[in-house]
Amino acid sequence: MPTPEPVPFSTLLRTASSEEHEAAEHSSFMSRLLGDQLGIEAYADLTGQLWYVYRALEERAEQLAAHPLAGPFIDPALLRTAAIERDLAHLRGPDWRDGLAPLPATAAYVARIEELATEWPAGYLAHHYTRYLGDLSGGQIIRGLAEKAWGFERKGDGVRFYVFEEITNPAAFKRDYRAKLDAAGEAMDEVERRRVVEECKRAFVLNGNVFHDLDGRYPLSA
Repeated sequence: MPTPEPVPFSTLLRTASSEEHEAAEHSSFMSRLLGDQLGIEAYADLTGQLWYVYRALEERAEQLAAHPLAGPFIDPALLRTAAIERDLAHLRGPDWRDGLAPLPATAAYVARIEELATEWPAGYLAHHYTRYLGDLSGGQIIRGLAEKAWGFERKGDGVRFYVFEEITNPAAFKRDYRAKLDAAGEAMDEVERRRVVEECKRAFVLNGNVFHDLDGRYPLSA
């Protein structure tokens, strides 16, 4: 019998983490936020927590650009921190940093990203993948719903986090990104691939924990 074709690493990451991805995506907080059951303050809270996450992802990007595995994924077109800061200034005003603090789940998420960026770039890649490819995919649905719910200008202040101005063809960009993932997977041994898959699952769990903490700030009405 012919030897079956190996599963591309990008496909393995997607399928192996599908349960954790779905759990985060359908969390109570996100379901209520996207179902127009929470106000703009909840959206601003989410944006503030994401600022910590992306700052952790991006503050070591320049150093990681030289890494043989992570380097091909470091792309200025993906950087989100400045866009998030512009959104926060629109949502909370020029003093948006005042009173902003990471939730416990956000602090844990950030600590993990920072640890990986310095100690295990292959694991950092799992977080890079879950965040940025998600932003280019489901994030666009969130943008549309936010524009409709709170009257933001299309692709304007308030939703700039979801607007990748330097990526003219998101579908082609995502195909190229997945090809890079497949190449990265080929450069790893089986043990390392499994570790990255587990880290990808962990990334979705850490993200879901942030939603859980946010959910606690907005209890269901009696």
